[in-house]
Amino acid sequence: MISAADLRTLSDTIMARLPGATTAAAVDALEAEALGPDAPVTAARRSLRDAPDAVRRELGQAVNEVTGRISVAARERRLALAAAERDTRLDEEWLDMSLPGRAPARGKAHLVSTVWDEVVDIFVALGYTVAAGPEVETAYYNFDALNTPPTHPSRLESDTLYVAHGDDPEGVLLRTHTSPVQARYMETHRPPVYMVVPGRVYRRDAIDATHTPVFHQLEGLAVDDAITFGDLKGTLEHFARTFFGSRRRVRFLPHFFPFTEPSAELHVDCFACEGSGCRVCRESGWIELLGCGMVDPNVFVAVGYDPAVVSGFAFGVGIDRLAMIRYGVPELRMFFDPDLRILRQFR
Repeated sequence: MISAADLRTLSDTIMARLPGATTAAAVDALEAEALGPDAPVTAARRSLRDAPDAVRRELGQAVNEVTGRISVAARERRLALAAAERDTRLDEEWLDMSLPGRAPARGKAHLVSTVWDEVVDIFVALGYTVAAGPEVETAYYNFDALNTPPTHPSRLESDTLYVAHGDDPEGVLLRTHTSPVQARYMETHRPPVYMVVPGRVYRRDAIDATHTPVFHQLEGLAVDDAITFGDLKGTLEHFARTFFGSRRRVRFLPHFFPFTEPSAELHVDCFACEGSGCRVCRESGWIELLGCGMVDPNVFVAVGYDPAVVSGFAFGVGIDRLAMIRYGVPELRMFFDPDLRILRQFR
């Protein structure tokens, strides 16, 4: 009769030989050598019926132990061989079905957006705060609070786009400039005030080379207890030379705006011809840049400031116009053309 020790010795022998089995058939043969119909383990299981009680317990434990050990080891070896075979087939039989990659075209900021950010950065570096306000505005903030009388021609429907809202047909409109944010900001902030307002504005203009009904503007305001016209000149000279180059010359010409007094236009010498006269500056040597002036006392009164205590200056510049001037864009409407061939020229 085979003993328990013989079964364990057989188990150790089979376990030592299993790693060398390189096929599933070889693993099956080793397993059958120990557990097959005529194998020692099977014979020992049959002999348990006739074995003495003292031997039956030990031999039965050995049969169960060896059967479980060899069965588990054989199953794990089969799985390992199947995984290795699969990996080999994947390495040898693979077929590349991929197509060349299509990298999406990388976008770029619109030229107007780029100029917008650059101008804002210039004034933020000077300590100005960026503010914003509604594009659908009331006539009070767009005109009345800015010292624009009811008879001013800019309030006519030929110039301003009114919105049908409420009982007053001329009470709500699409803002014609970003200046209403000045009044709104001063109503909720006490001096000193240093702020710029970039934004979109609307006017009833026909579309041509230099006009569109929608364009972009940046408004600036400085209010303190001792602001002078000299501060205005110094600030705008710094802006013009930072934006167009340190060699630029500037000049201020008298002008009129309802909400500033005195008022002026800022001109910069033509960067294309260095002031000698060309098509860009219309042979004048100068390019009109923006409007500016000292804040009218009536504007301060409208927002609750005391004009005897504070003074200030304001200015407004077209962002689209700045982009046209510096980059030589011949027509304003090119900025709004959906043809990417046009927009790519200004990358």
